[in-house]
Amino acid sequence: MATPAREILQESAHAAHLDDAVDEVFRLMMGAPCTPIEESVADSKETITAVIGLAGAMSGACTLRCDLQTALRMAECMVGIRPAELDAMVKDAIGEVCNMVAGAWKGKHGVLSSGCMLSTPAVVTGTNYQLHMQQQEFRIDRNYRFESHTLNVSIICESIQ
Repeated sequence: MATPAREILQESAHAAHLDDAVDEVFRLMMGAPCTPIEESVADSKETITAVIGLAGAMSGACTLRCDLQTALRMAECMVGIRPAELDAMVKDAIGEVCNMVAGAWKGKHGVLSSGCMLSTPAVVTGTNYQLHMQQQEFRIDRNYRFESHTLNVSIICESIQ
């Protein structure tokens, strides 16, 4: 018999919940909408990826991936000053945005809201790298437009209890 978490996450609305969570966070923290797009997010020289681990009723991760200019703009919207380069403040800002998106997404599912914990953010920067998860029960992979910038947010589920 399927667990309540498994039943909730198999609904077709789980991607819509991610869209809602992303838009809520961007409107609240950056004062601008962030809408889903069909086109893929182009890889650039410098890529920044924030990762939040999920544990408990669901084991997996939430990732937010963007280019340097998008990361700088997100940090600027959050703190009010345009950073000149990728520094600790920008990495902290991207990690916090990913954390808020993961929290807002899991908060839309009653079982996950109280039964799934979030890790502290990890931020990876560089060129031509891939994040690999051992197994995937399911994956939500969505691209978004924020002002003139694009980003990718993924929910990767390794297992559901």
